[in-house]
Amino acid sequence: MKQGRVLIIVENLPVPFDRRVWQEATTLARAGHRVSVICPMGKGYAERFQLIDGVAIYRHPLPLEGEGLWGYVLEYGAALFWQMLLAGWIAITRGFDVIHACNPPDTIFLIAAVFKVFGKRFVFDHHDLCPELYEAKFGRRGALWRLQGLLERLTFRTADVVISTNHSYRRIALERGRVRPEQVFVVRSGPDLTHWPIPGSPSPPGACRLGYLGVMGEQEGLELFLEALRCIHGRGRPEVRAVLIGDGPRREWIEAQASALGLSAHIEFTGRLPDGEMQARLAKVDVCVNPDRPSALNDLSTMNKILEYMALAKPIVQFESVEGRVSAAGSSLYAAPGDVEDFADKVLRLLDDGPLRARMGAEGRRRVEDELAWRHQEGPLLAAYAQAFAPGRRGLAYDLPAHAVEA
Repeated sequence: MKQGRVLIIVENLPVPFDRRVWQEATTLARAGHRVSVICPMGKGYAERFQLIDGVAIYRHPLPLEGEGLWGYVLEYGAALFWQMLLAGWIAITRGFDVIHACNPPDTIFLIAAVFKVFGKRFVFDHHDLCPELYEAKFGRRGALWRLQGLLERLTFRTADVVISTNHSYRRIALERGRVRPEQVFVVRSGPDLTHWPIPGSPSPPGACRLGYLGVMGEQEGLELFLEALRCIHGRGRPEVRAVLIGDGPRREWIEAQASALGLSAHIEFTGRLPDGEMQARLAKVDVCVNPDRPSALNDLSTMNKILEYMALAKPIVQFESVEGRVSAAGSSLYAAPGDVEDFADKVLRLLDDGPLRARMGAEGRRRVEDELAWRHQEGPLLAAYAQAFAPGRRGLAYDLPAHAVEA
């Protein structure tokens, strides 16, 4: 198989910390492609260049993390500058045949459009619905919301292949993006079980623990979880504690809210943790929570934390959502959207029913092993790349694995 050359661009997380992007990069490298990645620096990822597992990683400085409208404008503008600069350097030094863009934001198509003039192809890896993300963050529509829609349409129009993270996103690509069905492939963000431990034991009796993993931003709804925890304590259950793993622009505000509600002594904020430590901490909790604030974005998006909870065989409580139920199925209880009292009810139901917790946790682990783990996503990813290289293959020979099918 003649080696193809792939350039992956991601704006919002460093690599290999971004597990989905790293799994894609290493899968493509194992398939014989020469893979380069452009991403921002981040905590623990300060080196400007690294070669890891055959993947060349180019990191750029990002002087600020966007919070508020103009913060995001400055963040994305700085990222676009560095992405264009590094893409030009990689084109000269390592070369690439395909630009693989991971949103948000929907601005990376501008780089792809430049290089398409030189015969390069563009794969759009659709991670977030940016118009819905804007509305979730700022609580309004308007001119900038319409601009997000325009950027999304231009991204879809520029793409030779679209990778969707679930079937709701695939429908967006087909209907809103008007992409042909044969150009759209579903590749879920399943965990790589070779890097996940055998599920651990929950807390001992009398030490009930709730676990959260993920970003601490506006749409994650952690303030709703704090209200639910206060409800639980108000029902005579002060032994219920929580560990919140992750970081984000609203972490300090969430910590202040926990203090104002008298919950600080019952919540541990760990910040971001290395994978092994994160898994070990979550393996010891009884119930994992997903308090994502109900919105169009969260209703249609697949949350990585849900699949990671399931990989650890943990029962889940979350607010009702379309894709939350598609992913978790019987491994989760679903509270009415935004209803913190109902959320508290569901948590207490699980804490008080050990056999139910065990059944739901086992169901989640089984679903990951049988359907959702990364090994089940590699075939569709490679099929997407076979499609990307198919028109005018430019001499590239690509043998599609027999198990690779369009999802």
